[in-house]
Amino acid sequence: MKLKQIPTFKNEGEEREFWANADSSEYFDWNNAKRVVFPNLKPTTESISLRLPSYLLARIKQLENNKDVPYQSLMKIFLSEKVDQELKVTK
Repeated sequence: MKLKQIPTFKNEGEEREFWANADSSEYFDWNNAKRVVFPNLKPTTESISLRLPSYLLARIKQLENNKDVPYQSLMKIFLSEKVDQELKVTK
């Protein structure tokens, strides 16, 4: 089977859109693929503004002290765990 040529993308968003809709098996021979690890790769982050009730933020900061983790990192952990949990339920 002849593989298709991967197009040139103007930016990351265009590439993301392409791969969200493309069948990668038309572009790569997955039988010859090798696993690659990128230990220093950090995901792109985006700052947001989030309003929380004072009592909730105080409770999170209380947990921060108990777990010895910065409260913003703790919130990211909680959010990630909950999103993973919710996505498993909806599948």
